Amino acid sequence: MPRHHLAEGRFFHLYARGVDSMVIFRDREDRLEFLALLAAAVDRHTWRCHAFCLMDTHVHLVVEAALERISRGMHVLLGLYARRFNVRHCRHGHVFGDRYGARMIESEDVLGITIEYVLLNPVRAGMVATSADWPWCAAAHLAASPTQAVAARHARPDARR
Repeated sequence: MPRHHLAEGRFFHLYARGVDSMVIFRDREDRLEFLALLAAAVDRHTWRCHAFCLMDTHVHLVVEAALERISRGMHVLLGLYARRFNVRHCRHGHVFGDRYGARMIESEDVLGITIEYVLLNPVRAGMVATSADWPWCAAAHLAASPTQAVAARHARPDARR
């Protein structure tokens, strides 16, 4: 049975992959662009982002929002990113493979497990030893705004990757 605070909004694990496992974040600029678009989607579509992880070929989000706001928000977020990615890298065609995936999170326990899954993605992929070592993921319990915290960290000239 969901606990009280989960009843206030719906929680979703959202994810999208590059077409044919294509790298969708080639460099720091691509990642910062996606984070800026994510922050705009959070504001525009009345989302609350609880966690995210930008991998090279895919992205994971844990979002709290009304069900009707998820589809439009993801359409705008992924569509704008794809257009900007294509212009920046002088390419055309699809950036993302199939439609984004969305799984509703039904309990507080599953919410915690999902956030942990998202944050541990780069560890499981063998890219880093701990999730704290991956500069492109964050969770709300680690910062007031995950997207702003990561963007601020990468605004420095010495930022990794």
